[in-house]
Amino acid sequence: MKISIVGTGYVGLVTGTCLAEMGYDVTCVDNDAKKVKAMRAGNIPIYEPGLETIFNRGIKEKRLTFTTSLAEGVSGSSAVFLALPTPPGEDGSADLSYILGVANDLGPLIDKGEYKVIIDKSTVPVGTSIKVHNAVAKNAAGKFDVVSNPEFLREGHAVDDFMRPDRVIIGTDSEKAKAVLREIYRPFLRSGNQLIEMDAESAELTKYAANAYLAARVSFMNAIAKICEETGADVDMVRLGIGSDERIGKKFLFPGLGFGGSCFPKDVKALIHIAKEHGYDFELLQAVSNVNSDQKKFFTNRILDYYDGDIKGKTIALWGLAFKPDTDDIREAASLVLIDILTKAGASIVAYDPAAGENVRKLYANSNTKIEIVDTSEEALKGADCLVIATEWPEFRGLNHEQVRKLLNEPVIFDGRNVYTPNEMENFGFHYESIGRRTVGE
Repeated sequence: MKISIVGTGYVGLVTGTCLAEMGYDVTCVDNDAKKVKAMRAGNIPIYEPGLETIFNRGIKEKRLTFTTSLAEGVSGSSAVFLALPTPPGEDGSADLSYILGVANDLGPLIDKGEYKVIIDKSTVPVGTSIKVHNAVAKNAAGKFDVVSNPEFLREGHAVDDFMRPDRVIIGTDSEKAKAVLREIYRPFLRSGNQLIEMDAESAELTKYAANAYLAARVSFMNAIAKICEETGADVDMVRLGIGSDERIGKKFLFPGLGFGGSCFPKDVKALIHIAKEHGYDFELLQAVSNVNSDQKKFFTNRILDYYDGDIKGKTIALWGLAFKPDTDDIREAASLVLIDILTKAGASIVAYDPAAGENVRKLYANSNTKIEIVDTSEEALKGADCLVIATEWPEFRGLNHEQVRKLLNEPVIFDGRNVYTPNEMENFGFHYESIGRRTVGE
């Protein structure tokens, strides 16, 4: 089977590469000629553990190819995945111009006697499948169906999530389209994981609902963490207590600097907008968004308070720039809020991240922001007045306490991800502040 992927962003490239790994003939289409040329040469444009190996294998074995031509890319394909951006507007609404633009261009490429399944892989509002169908139908001579097939890929675990999904959702009323999708996903569901079939509207809403619910858990725990700090409770103990309830479970109960990335913030705002369009004020989800925004500013204010509001001339070591570990994605990252507020207050930032440093360097390349990106965590510490942790990369866990004390001007750590424990930091003589736990070294 030949499969086409339109869009080689995070979702499109992972989808195309994993399908090629299973033996499908995959052609990825992107309108960025420079990017396509680089991928043809084996240069992967994103950081994702495990992806590079199968990406290069797919290219070497000629199962994974790239083109800038939509006509060339979809010629002879049975299925066309649309993995295009849906950036949020000011009101949270999803911009469908990229998807509908491609849908318009696809119509003339479906010839008489041909049948294609067009698959919405992007996160889209309810009703998008109908809009895509109408856009394609205007110029299509052949037959086609549109399917909603939302992705549930976690950055840092995307390859494993695609290769061994806990569920695959197919949203369509067409039995013919269902048969094609069942065949595509058959190699990925051999362990008995669920294939769930439903209508397109339910599939489209499921993705938003899943991300919004997980985001709500994050904001809930950050709100609980604030109560812990006021009452003297320990958020780690509270987390263990409620996470052991099988009705709740242990995941997404870690307090920190809030959620970021390309999905949670965008999808929460989009679902609020969808609800409003249909006459419902989703106050609960608006509160989730508000708590998340406040959390990043709240922790930054803790740093300012320690210095009595005056950090002019201070140098701050920042460990972690990506919105989460195992990715180079800095979209909606807490680190960016910290950088902007602290530098505007007069501080200089020396930052380190194992994967996202270059992305942040590019972001601030033409600004006056006082930030330097360095190549090692130790280099960031040299001569700094304090250490701030914004991303819980595994390499930060094995802290060399004596080395950190030696390199910092003062033994002060602000841990926005609760990587260490108050007792540990107290034993080594640090002033240590974290989320929802006692401060030591006051």
